[in-house]
Amino acid sequence: MSQAFPPARLDWSTGQPVSADYGDVYFSRESGLDETRHVFIEHNQLPQRFAALEAEQLFSIGETGFGTGLNFLVAWQCFLQHAPTGARLSFVSTEKHPLTATDLVQAQAMWPELAAQAAALQQQYDAMAPGWHRFVLENGRVILTLLIGDVLETLPQLEARIDAWFLDGFAPAKNPEMWQPALFQQLARLSHRGTTLATFTSAGIVRRGLEDAGFGIEKVPGHGRKRDMTRGQLLHPPHAEWRAPWYALPQQAVSERSAVVIGAGIAGASVARSLANRGWQVTVLDRHPLPAQEASGNPQGVLYTKLSPHFTPLTQLVLSGYGYTLRTLSRLLPEDGVQWRRCGVLQLAGDAAEEKRQQGLAAAGLPARILRRVDAAEASAIAGVELAQGGLYFEQGGWLNPPSLVNRLLDHPNITLRLGDAVTELAQNPADGGWVAVGSDGPLAIGSIAVVATANDTMQFDPTYYLPVKRIRGQVTELAATADSQRLQTVLCGEGYIAPARQGRHCLGATFKFEYEDLAANDAEHAENLTMLAGMAPRLYQALGGNDIGPAQCLGRAALRCTSPDYLPMVGAVVDRDAFLDCYQALARDASLKLTAEAPLIRGLYVSTAHGSRGMVTAPLAGEIIASQLNGEPAPLPGSIMDAVNPSRFLVRDLIRQKHRD
Repeated sequence: MSQAFPPARLDWSTGQPVSADYGDVYFSRESGLDETRHVFIEHNQLPQRFAALEAEQLFSIGETGFGTGLNFLVAWQCFLQHAPTGARLSFVSTEKHPLTATDLVQAQAMWPELAAQAAALQQQYDAMAPGWHRFVLENGRVILTLLIGDVLETLPQLEARIDAWFLDGFAPAKNPEMWQPALFQQLARLSHRGTTLATFTSAGIVRRGLEDAGFGIEKVPGHGRKRDMTRGQLLHPPHAEWRAPWYALPQQAVSERSAVVIGAGIAGASVARSLANRGWQVTVLDRHPLPAQEASGNPQGVLYTKLSPHFTPLTQLVLSGYGYTLRTLSRLLPEDGVQWRRCGVLQLAGDAAEEKRQQGLAAAGLPARILRRVDAAEASAIAGVELAQGGLYFEQGGWLNPPSLVNRLLDHPNITLRLGDAVTELAQNPADGGWVAVGSDGPLAIGSIAVVATANDTMQFDPTYYLPVKRIRGQVTELAATADSQRLQTVLCGEGYIAPARQGRHCLGATFKFEYEDLAANDAEHAENLTMLAGMAPRLYQALGGNDIGPAQCLGRAALRCTSPDYLPMVGAVVDRDAFLDCYQALARDASLKLTAEAPLIRGLYVSTAHGSRGMVTAPLAGEIIASQLNGEPAPLPGSIMDAVNPSRFLVRDLIRQKHRD
C-alpha cells in the first residue's frame, strides 16, 4: 500500500450518483438493478451455478469496482434465493475511491427490494481506510472482502481462487488506468479453468486484453440501449508464478470439520467463532474456570491503533484489524456503556517526536472519520476536560470490556466450552492425522485440526515449543470516578491511557515490565500509572484526587502480554521445525534461491499468538485468517502481510542469518 486515496466525490444533481472525478455513472440511468442482473448475474450463470452447489461448498466472486455495492447486494440476494442451505459465498471487490457511508446509504435507498441486504451492510460500513476489510454477513454464510486501493496494487497481493468475475470499473474511455494488460493477467492468475467473467463494455482493448490473458471471449447483446457487452471463460490458465514455498498457504484436506482450540482468551475465542460461523464443530479448552482470565480479562481495553505514516506491515495489519473489530462489535454487542462504547480516542502529542509522527499521519490522506489532527482547544472540547496539548482524534474508536466480547464470541451453538482442565499434551493420531488434547486425567477433546491460542504457554507444547514468544507484564489501575472526572467523554492516550468511567470506575495504565512475571498487583506500578496520568492530563488527575490518591484507593490487576521479537503476531499453520530447517538449509548459503520444495507442515496444526497489547485489534481478524486457510477462502490480508504474520518467518530469518535455535 503506497498511499491513501480520497473518498469518491459524487454529483447527485441528476438524482443519481455520478462520479465527479471520472465523469461517469455508477449504474444505468434507466435501471441499474436490471442491468446488473443482465450483465453480471445472467451472463455468469449464477442462479444455475448457485443451485448446483453442495452443502458447505464455497463460491467465490471477484469484482473490479465496488462503487455503490449494487452488484454485491444483487449477487448476495441471488445466492440466498438459489443456493442450498450450508453453501457459502465469498465476494472480493476492489475500490480505489470508496463511497462515504452517507453516499452509500443514499445510493442503496434507490433499490427497496435490496433493503434487507443493504441494511446489514450499512450496519458495518463506515469510513474505509486504505487496505483490506473483512465483512461477515448472514452469520458467516456470506463474506465480503473489500480491498481499498488501486486495483493494480491490490490484486497482485490477493490470494484467492475466483469462480466468477464482475468487471465493473468506469468505462475504459473514462478510466484507462484500470483497463490494462496487467489487470487481465491478474484476473487469469486468480482464476481456474472454467472461471467466467462478464462486463458491460465491449471495447476492443478489453476483449483483446482478456484473450491475450487466456480467456475465451464473446460479444453478446447488452442491456437496454447498450448494443453489446462482453462475457468470457478462462480457457488457458497461466503458469503459476513462483511463491516462497515456506509461506505458501496450506492445502490440507480434513476428514471432518471439527476443531480443538486451546485457550479461551480473545485469540482462541476469535478462531472458534470464525470456524463456528462456517459450520465447524469447535471445542474450546482452557485451564481457568471462566473465559478471558488472563490478558483478555482487563475491565477496559482501548480501541485504537498507533500508526506509522509509512504504512508499515504493522500499520497495515492494525488498520485492517481495527476496522474488523469495530464491525464485529457492531454485529455482536450492544453499545451500552458496559460492554463497549464508541466514544472516540484522543492520542495526545506528548513530545516533539510524537508531534512529528502525528503530523506525518495527518498528511497521509486517511479519512477524517478515521483520524484527524485537533489542537488543544478542540481536544479539550472533545474530551470534556481541559488538556494542555492537541493530538490525533480517532472518531471511530473507543473502549470495550474484553471479557464481554470474548464471552459473546464463544456464545455459538457450534462451540462447546470445556473449562477448568489444563491441557498437558497435544498429540496427533497417526492413523487419521487428527488431534487429541490430553489433560492430567486423560483425553479432553479431539478434532481434525487443533489451534494453539495459549499466548505465552505456546512453548509448553512439543509441536510449538520453538515459536519465540516473550512475556511483558502489564498492570492496570482502577479508580473510583468523581463528579468532575465523569466529565471525561473520550479515551485519552499518551504514554498510557485512561478511559471514561465504566460502572463508576476509570481504568488507566498500563505498565510494561520485562524483568519479572509476578501477577500480584503492586503499589509501585499503581504509582507509575498515576504519574503517567498526572503528566498526560493534569486537570483530570486532580479531579480524581491528585496527590491525595493513596494505595487503598487503587484497585487493579496484572497480566502477562505475549509478543514476538518483531512485535507482530504469529498466525497460521505450524511447521515441523527440524524438517523445515533441513528442507530450506540452502537459504543459509544464498537467500535469493527460488526453492520449490513444499514446507513440511504439521498436518492440521495452527497457532494464533503473540498479539501483545493489540490483541483486541489483531486477534479477531486472526480468527478470519485461520478460517480462510481452512476453508479455501480468499485471504483477508495482502500476501505480504500474510507472510509477515506467518509463524515460520523466524525460522527463515534464522536460516538466512545462519542462526538455529536448539
